[in-house]
Amino acid sequence: MSNPAQGTRLNKFLASCGVGSRRACDAMIQEGGVYVNNAICVNPATRVTSDDTVRVGKRIVTPRSTEVVLFNKPRGLVCTAKDELGRETIYAALPQKLHHLKNVGRLDKESEGIIVLTNDGDLALSLTHPRQKVEKEYIVTLNQAFQNDVMDKLIAGVYTPEGRAAAKAVRRLSPRRVSVVLETGLKRQIRLMFEAVHLRVTKLVRVRIGSLGGGGLAPGEWYALEPNEIEALKTNPKPRKQPADVEKAKRQRPSKNASSHRSVRKAAKKQVRGKSSGRPPKRRR
Repeated sequence: MSNPAQGTRLNKFLASCGVGSRRACDAMIQEGGVYVNNAICVNPATRVTSDDTVRVGKRIVTPRSTEVVLFNKPRGLVCTAKDELGRETIYAALPQKLHHLKNVGRLDKESEGIIVLTNDGDLALSLTHPRQKVEKEYIVTLNQAFQNDVMDKLIAGVYTPEGRAAAKAVRRLSPRRVSVVLETGLKRQIRLMFEAVHLRVTKLVRVRIGSLGGGGLAPGEWYALEPNEIEALKTNPKPRKQPADVEKAKRQRPSKNASSHRSVRKAAKKQVRGKSSGRPPKRRR
């Protein structure tokens, strides 16, 4: 086996091969179902390199290439592979070839904007774990004018049914439109925060996740990141010095047919390709 100071932990290696979650791989290893160089290995912390042969049962496994897709979720879809209530999911708006990817985090049914889908569990964790403090930026439309004193309350933190919640940054864009940046991810956090200050959210659009902005994608469109963009995201998922163009994103309107999932699926079949700038290109018509 490999030098203990080198290589990748066996459980992480198996997860990167698509065998299962890290926890499921731990159980599989400890039950004696994994072989390294034809010897049973029961220690998930064992390190392996490209020189080692790893088998699960009789099948040799190798790491999959990382896939990352940025998808502009239309309103009305839920972020799950299968919904117990029978509601239409994001996968109805994505081609079959992307259905093996898992969504990273969620947007509720009435919210819209960008989400990340990937087959890389470690990348998903780096984008969602509170310790990483990866920013998510939203454009929020309210039922009435936003007063400046509310900004201080949201940044200081308010109490919601899900716990105490605070925004990293709040910026007024117009009397009823606000940019909100979060580093945490409580369930329905933004809606509950505004309810706590007696305001109601009428529209919620996520326009940025860390260094990824989706200003060039119409609702239902998606963009597959290039390998160099994926590597940059893994290295530094946080925003660059030049953040996503919020003003451009807030001006973008849902397509006339956004309510029709038939048209959404049609739009989703078009893969938007562009330069490796770290941000999707403008929508092609």
